[in-house]
Amino acid sequence: MSLIKIATIVSTLAALLLMIIKFFVWIVSWSIAVLSSAIDSMLDMFVSLFNYFAVHNSEKNPDKRFNYWRWKIEAIAALFEWLVITLSWFYILYESIFKIINDEKVSYLWVSVIVMLISVVITWFLVLFLDYVAKKTNNLVIKSDSLHYKTDLFSNSGILIGLAFIYFTGINYIDAIIWITIAFYIIYSAYELIKKWFLLLLDVALDKEEVEEIKKIIKKEKLVTSFHELKTRQSWNTKFVEVHLVFNPDIKLIDAHRASDHIEHSIPKIDKDNEWSVLVHMDPYDDWKH
Repeated sequence: MSLIKIATIVSTLAALLLMIIKFFVWIVSWSIAVLSSAIDSMLDMFVSLFNYFAVHNSEKNPDKRFNYWRWKIEAIAALFEWLVITLSWFYILYESIFKIINDEKVSYLWVSVIVMLISVVITWFLVLFLDYVAKKTNNLVIKSDSLHYKTDLFSNSGILIGLAFIYFTGINYIDAIIWITIAFYIIYSAYELIKKWFLLLLDVALDKEEVEEIKKIIKKEKLVTSFHELKTRQSWNTKFVEVHLVFNPDIKLIDAHRASDHIEHSIPKIDKDNEWSVLVHMDPYDDWKH
């Protein structure tokens, strides 16, 4: 089993454990913050589980039906994650406002504080593990999962502070106010996350700086008279480059091939943390003009 799959399984089990603990505490404490965190953990569990199946299918080798892998499954998974987070955000926001209006009290504060403290510790270790896997594999799904759980770490810490504040001051609605603030931060993080995946799903071009570096590499090759149809995109952890290189019509095929190979091997050095797929088409003249 790959390290990426192990990471998604660990995330799922951690979220399941936190969900069970938080729902139990919510039943006895009636804290909207704990309920919100429990729902968030439940969604985390489903998202991590969904990510596992997305990774499992995206790692399948190309076949006659899918010639270019299935990497975009992970982008679809991210769209699903954004939808779930957005719906839960509206629900939590509604419950928080309802609690402020009705001034609902929180009981069993010490139990809630202990549970949220356990949640912070577990989430912290999970984030450390996901960051390790992300650095080792450079996998975008794990990077997204790590970012998501970092958001949970912030929110759980905020809830813990809120419960402690209620314990010392007796002001119950601070519980809801803190969560409303965190909820807006969560939806902002989800937007930034989905924006990145949505662009990948649409085959957005590589960053302008990387495209300029590719052009410089091509222009350094003396045998290339010009180039056109330069196209770039990224899918998962692989960056794709297509380009038409123009050579002198009298050049030997082996010389043009060597020049193309040199370019193909030079471009991946721009970013060694990702895989590259460089496709070069050799032209005897600039057919783009025709």
